[in-house]
Amino acid sequence: MASVRIYQKKEARLARLNIKQAQMFKIGNVGLASVKNRLSAAQGPNDGAAKPLSRYYAIRKTKMGKGNRRDLMLTGNMLRNFQVRSVSENKAKASNSTRKDRIKAWITSKIEPWAVFSPKNRQVVHQTAQQLLAEIAPRMVIERSLGGKQ
Repeated sequence: MASVRIYQKKEARLARLNIKQAQMFKIGNVGLASVKNRLSAAQGPNDGAAKPLSRYYAIRKTKMGKGNRRDLMLTGNMLRNFQVRSVSENKAKASNSTRKDRIKAWITSKIEPWAVFSPKNRQVVHQTAQQLLAEIAPRMVIERSLGGKQ
């Protein structure tokens, strides 16, 4: 089987392979969902516990009934607006949709990087990409032998 490299930071990129944009969108959404699940569980970029909140903010958030964990869910808008924004044949890029949330995300990432793939996130994206390659491999061989996309 051909070797494929998967680069991940804020975007998932498959090198030396072109697949359809819909398939890349699927890989991007799986990666995004795994990052959101990690963030809602208050885990940091290394799958450990996230940094604790400042004392004042923890008290304020607890009084609002939201708990005192760094799960980016005070209002929920920042995670709700974090979505796959652009897709090509070899990369899918995710970001916040509104300017206000992009600024909040930038400030929050200064405290602790959150919009990155952890080791478990990489593993989930890698498994999804492997399944996708297993599905399209027979068609790729047939297309090439018939003189199709090369």
